[in-house]
Amino acid sequence: MSHTLAALSAAAPLAAGWTVHGLWQHRLIDRAERDALTGLPRRAAFEKSAARILRKARRDVVATLVIDLDGFKQVNDIHGHAAGDTAIRETGQRLAQWAEPLGTAARLGGDEFAAVIHCPDPETLRGALTHLHQWLCSPVTYDGLPLPLGASIGAYLHTPGPGPAVDLSAALRGADEAMYGVKQTGGGWSITHTLTPAYRTVNGRRDGRRGTDLDTGGGIQ
Repeated sequence: MSHTLAALSAAAPLAAGWTVHGLWQHRLIDRAERDALTGLPRRAAFEKSAARILRKARRDVVATLVIDLDGFKQVNDIHGHAAGDTAIRETGQRLAQWAEPLGTAARLGGDEFAAVIHCPDPETLRGALTHLHQWLCSPVTYDGLPLPLGASIGAYLHTPGPGPAVDLSAALRGADEAMYGVKQTGGGWSITHTLTPAYRTVNGRRDGRRGTDLDTGGGIQ
């Protein structure tokens, strides 16, 4: 009995050490899977979460969003890159609070973001997009000054029904085209129900968009 107690006593610190090590490793992995500036998931983590949501699109209403900030270049040019980083960080936090109860969001790069969410019905999505657009257009404060920013949001809406699962790359392309269309009119939001390209594509991306000169293998940047 005494030998058993001694063995257990000796093993307890080791087990505790492995628990701490496991938690430390989990935190390292989680940190590696998130964008350092915004805390949003990086590409690989976003794709996994988004794919799980899209697989349920046969019975749920699912929206895929692409968001591009308006006026971001002017913020960088006038106020400097630190101000731009502040704008990106705040945008990421706002998008996360809006999207993550319903799905997942990510920073694609630069001032481009994406999200895939469940929504009860198309009408609810319209209200949610109005709220998101107003929130993203609310001033971000840097060094005591409000930074003027806008946002253009495109959404591809998939309603339940038979057929193959929605491909994330195709859904993002559809959302990107809707975003591009509304950006030409000064910002806002727009919903599309089609995956048929309206613009010339290069490597699966709208021509003229950053990264079209790279072979992304059908993924996102």
